[in-house]
Amino acid sequence: MIDVRPFATLGAADHGWLNAHHHFSFAGYHDPERMGWGAIRVWNDDTIAAKSGFPPHPHNDMEIVTFVRTGAITHKDSLGNQGRTAAGDVQVMSAGTGITHAEYNLEDEATTLFQIWIIPDRRGEQPSWGQREFPKAAREGGFEIVASGTPEADDALSIRTDAKVAAATLAAGQSATWRTSGERHQYLVAPDGRIRVNGVEAAPRDGIAVTGEEEIVVEAIDDAQVVLVDAR
Repeated sequence: MIDVRPFATLGAADHGWLNAHHHFSFAGYHDPERMGWGAIRVWNDDTIAAKSGFPPHPHNDMEIVTFVRTGAITHKDSLGNQGRTAAGDVQVMSAGTGITHAEYNLEDEATTLFQIWIIPDRRGEQPSWGQREFPKAAREGGFEIVASGTPEADDALSIRTDAKVAAATLAAGQSATWRTSGERHQYLVAPDGRIRVNGVEAAPRDGIAVTGEEEIVVEAIDDAQVVLVDAR
């Protein structure tokens, strides 16, 4: 089953400094048909204005993955962690028993990112944060895993859940294949460029919800970047 969710149908909120689009129910946007997809609970498509950002706020028992598309985000948290994650790179926060964090765009330009929340398999553990740069060439023409519940095997950032977050950069005409189990749930977004997923076309920033498939073939109609989550 492949369900394309057009960008225009997503929840939206423009706060001036933050222009957010919500693939699933979040904050003031509530759609009982879009409460999550498997263990994927939140997928926010955010544009953060220059010299602004999210002030300190708490989380607990959630895996929060930030994939920066353009610009950069600077993180600070109650554990004393601080770091800057630039375009194409990833940060992961395991909220565990509780953590307070702030995310600022200290750049001179807008930053765009996906913030993805995945329900953890393990709760009540100590919080943690990690950030990593990923060589962009590693995802050209195929998927690169950037966060995983089996981080050693996948050479990726660690998340406390049975899920994988992957990205691919495809030139027009290229395709990438993701193999999985039909019992799992996948969600894909191409922030730029039109793609086909198992023959079903989607426009830039559309959400593509998939389940019941053992092989997912993503074809680039235009030059495209694709972010995929595969979860329970």
